[in-house]
Amino acid sequence: MKTNLRITFLLFLLIVGISDIIGQPTKKERKEQREKEVKEQIISENYKINVSTAYPRRGKSVHLTSPYSLEIRNDSVFSYLPFYGRAYNIPYGGGDGLIFKAPIHEYKMEMNKRGAAKVEFVTRNNEDRFQFSLNIYSNGSTSINVYMQNRESISFSGEVD
Repeated sequence: MKTNLRITFLLFLLIVGISDIIGQPTKKERKEQREKEVKEQIISENYKINVSTAYPRRGKSVHLTSPYSLEIRNDSVFSYLPFYGRAYNIPYGGGDGLIFKAPIHEYKMEMNKRGAAKVEFVTRNNEDRFQFSLNIYSNGSTSINVYMQNRESISFSGEVD
């Protein structure tokens, strides 16, 4: 009697374990789902990029330990990015650098055949004019290039949130 109970219990555990394995999406399905989510976010012009590394024009790359990001919401940009490099003409005290929120001008977005997007836009605040160039790949990885009039350009890499 105890043996039958044990065998029944083991069969039950085996069936539950197999159904858990079968029910999980495959690596290919997860990849396709991620690509779909990234594409929808880019097209909706409502996405956030969490930045992990900064690449100044001079010196070594900087791995960021604090949470920095660039967020696009409809017609505005919310930039919370660090700046490493040379500044040519800035306000007394250093200014705000790349930490600002401002309306977007001249927004252009192109998708290629592989699902990657190239986004370009211009924005201004009271300190400078910023030209952003974003390459957003289908897996969510991103490279950001920022060109400014009063500071050296800088690049970043990160992931779409």
